[in-house]
Amino acid sequence: KITDTEPSKTEPTAPVDRKWSAEMWMCGGGILFFFLMYGVIQERIMTRPYAEGGALFTYSAYLVLSNRVVALSTAAIILLYTGQSLKNVAPWYTYFGISISNTIATFCQYEALKYVSFPTQTLGKCGKTIPVLILGTLISGKKYGLADYIICGLITVGCTIFVLTGDVSSPTDRDDSVYGFMFMGGYLFFDGFTSVFQEKLFKGYKMSTYNQMLYVNICSAIISTTMLVANNDLIPALQYSVDYPLFFASSIGLSLCATGGQLVIYYTIKNFGALFFAIVMTTRQVFSILLSCIIFLHPLTLGQWAGAATVFG
Repeated sequence: KITDTEPSKTEPTAPVDRKWSAEMWMCGGGILFFFLMYGVIQERIMTRPYAEGGALFTYSAYLVLSNRVVALSTAAIILLYTGQSLKNVAPWYTYFGISISNTIATFCQYEALKYVSFPTQTLGKCGKTIPVLILGTLISGKKYGLADYIICGLITVGCTIFVLTGDVSSPTDRDDSVYGFMFMGGYLFFDGFTSVFQEKLFKGYKMSTYNQMLYVNICSAIISTTMLVANNDLIPALQYSVDYPLFFASSIGLSLCATGGQLVIYYTIKNFGALFFAIVMTTRQVFSILLSCIIFLHPLTLGQWAGAATVFG
């Protein structure tokens, strides 16, 4: 069973208890890079057919399965190459717990898109650090310092100012509903729970990054395969891959980006904790909009400059 839920004296207990090291900046940069690349390829796959007049690819669970297979294969190869055991370190139900929590978070995120506007979605994601602070205290018994709460509060406020003072609406925006807020709440809770529980497993077991990555992805692959079979989507998705080799190449590229992102994420959570990871993912909202403004030459408002200064200052 878990015997050590407290961080050891040699491990950082909170990301703001010390200055950000070069290693932390590299982790943050790596996460941003892989997420940006993933988003570009995903948009290509889901929004444009692979032949003129051809059908769009609609089997998103297949992409999840592809990501998991590539990720678990990568983790297994690394474990074998480094001479580590492939045996599960923690009980299977703990890996399934992370996988199910992540699946529910993803489901809530996509369902929320049907009921809330884009600004509301973005604002919701600005609050990622709050559930991590609460769940980290309740689940892992961690004690965050005043500086942690101040930093997380300023980042949340800065992101909120950045979103509210700029034009982030779209022609397809809809009025918010109570269902949307419920799904956003579910997304924030389960997303926070996933990273906190991952950190708890790293602290409670002598577990390598690749061991957890291997078994969580095995569990996720089982869930994805079950969903595809239950919806009779597995064979049509495989047939689409055969019919459109360029799609298959794109799906492999997507999976490689997802795997690279996972490697950085697991390393980040193990070495710097769930709260630092939540901070990186929160600032990603501002960074993504900033990048869009630079690429498409959209001017920032004074409020957005102030919000960005608050986040990155």
